[in-house]
Order: sequence, then structure tokens, then C-alpha cells
Amino acid sequence: MTMQSRFLVPQGAEYQAVCRGLRGAVLCPEPVALPVGPGPVAAFLQDWCRTDPWASSPGAAVLMMGLCGSLRSDLGVGAPVIYQACLDGRATDVRRLPCDHLWTMRLKDGLVATEGVALTCDRIIHQSQEKQALADHYRADVVDMEGFAALDVLQQHNIPVAMLRVVSDDLHHDLPDLSSAISPEGKLQPLPMAVGMLRQPAGAIRLIRGSLKGLQVLEQLTRDLAKALAASEP
Repeated sequence: MTMQSRFLVPQGAEYQAVCRGLRGAVLCPEPVALPVGPGPVAAFLQDWCRTDPWASSPGAAVLMMGLCGSLRSDLGVGAPVIYQACLDGRATDVRRLPCDHLWTMRLKDGLVATEGVALTCDRIIHQSQEKQALADHYRADVVDMEGFAALDVLQQHNIPVAMLRVVSDDLHHDLPDLSSAISPEGKLQPLPMAVGMLRQPAGAIRLIRGSLKGLQVLEQLTRDLAKALAASEP
């Protein structure tokens, strides 16, 4: 990692976990909170790259962190995943964008994690059956809502990107349908989220447990990366 690296994290609990992991890390700038969903992420990052002088500075690089859903039976809750590439699940013709090879190799150094390909969708995939269908069709390892959109914009601005996520829900169980909890602007809405979870209490309990475990791992990974950054500086 370098002095010019920035952490990008989806807003909410994921962002808070990364902030806790960076607490006291003097060499790490404050992470950037992203909206949820590919459309809002793309719009946010286009504006960010135009207005933030950092984006055009020499050595600028992005590490995107957060949670993801598993599309593999052997990839369980709490597993860290380093992305090799992202697929666009919204397109008729599947587009694939690779993460930056050198930046990803540096991230892998000293970090125990599975390497995989992510599928980016424009909604929460909450049914196990649909996850399995996506896994079979795309041959992806995990699913998220931001990865491809972020790669697409940042690569247009020649910013190297590496991605590290933690699995918070497995392939085999359904989750509550929380689609209505995300506004068109990519903001999390607490009331619709609570209603969605109350409608499916068993899935809600599973989601909470998986998220808590994933967030704990995410926080620790962030702490480890911050220490590695400090150790690499003279």
C-alpha cells in the first residue's frame, strides 16, 4: 500500500467497520463512503474523480472494501475474497473488467484470502435458488452491488483498483427481500429495512448473524492492512 491509496467502502455498517479498523492509523486517509447500487456508485465516482484533486495525483490507487454474497458452496460466511475481476450482471452481453494486477498482488502479500470473480447486480439477490442460477450462468464466485460500476469509472480515470470483500451470506439460505430499503439515490432506509426483516424473521436472524461475522472480519482485515501500510513507510 502507498501514501496515495484510498479506501472506498459502501455506506452504513461496512463503512463504520472500516473506520474502526483504521482508528489510530496515522498514515491512512479517511475512507470514502459510497452509495449502494451500481447506478448511484457510478454517478458518485464520476463526480468524485472530477472534483477531488487526489484522483489525478501521481500514485493514486483505490482499495475497495466491504461485504459480498457467496456464489460458491465452499465459500462460507466470514471468508475474505480478493477480486480478480468483476462482471456486469446488468448487461445482455457480459462485460468483464479486471482489477489492477500489480495492486492486487501487493494486496495479496501476507493476506490469507480466496481469489475470485465478482458479479455486480443492481439489486440484492436474496433467494438461494437465484444465487445458484447466477453462479451457473456467470461462473462467478461472489455477488455485490458496486464492484463493476466502481471499476468501470475508476479505470476511465486511470486509477488502479484492488478489491477486498468479506462474505456475509452463503449460497444455501434465503435472506429477507430488502430491495425497498435502498432508495434510487443509493441510500439505506432504516424503516423499510426493518419492515422487510420483520416479514422474514428466520432470514433476518441469518442475515444479522452473517453480517456481524462479516463485519468483524472486515474490521480486522482493515486493521491488518493499516499496520502493513505503517510498516512499509520509512
